[in-house]
Amino acid sequence: MSAPAANANTNSVSFPAPRVTLPLGTPVLQTYSGAFICLEILFGGLVWILVASSNVPVPLLQGWVMFVSLTMFVCSCLYLSVYLCGLADRVDTDWNMVDFVYHFIAFVFYFGASLLEAATTSAAVEPGSFNATRLGQATFITFLDFRQYSINVVATIFSFVVTVCYACSLTLALRRWKL
Repeated sequence: MSAPAANANTNSVSFPAPRVTLPLGTPVLQTYSGAFICLEILFGGLVWILVASSNVPVPLLQGWVMFVSLTMFVCSCLYLSVYLCGLADRVDTDWNMVDFVYHFIAFVFYFGASLLEAATTSAAVEPGSFNATRLGQATFITFLDFRQYSINVVATIFSFVVTVCYACSLTLALRRWKL
């Protein structure tokens, strides 16, 4: 057996070079992925603001919606800033895989949060009255006035819009990762 050369870098053989297929800097905003990330930030911020403005009438369900919308808003802002500042070129990792994993987790969390927001909204069948909704073994009684009901309807719609944006980003990330 021959011994490896003394000056050969064995780490370069073990770890592949970082793959970044999205452009760095402001040109990332001209791609479909950059546009979807901007839409995720915009509509995710709207979900967060709308749920907060409804005074969170059902904290058990809407607490998770607030957590997901706020966390994904911050993470999407950080993720976009990595590409805008050009930091993706300096960090040695497979950014296509990071992109896919991030958008998969965000999609799953937002889909669950959208379902919870829809369940909260549908619990108030008649605005101004109360309704009992049964989810599994638990029964939730929701008191929503017309203002809270209207805000929750809009928050539900935007929550599903953000979920669709994350699904589109996930599809684009999968295509880039498997290239």
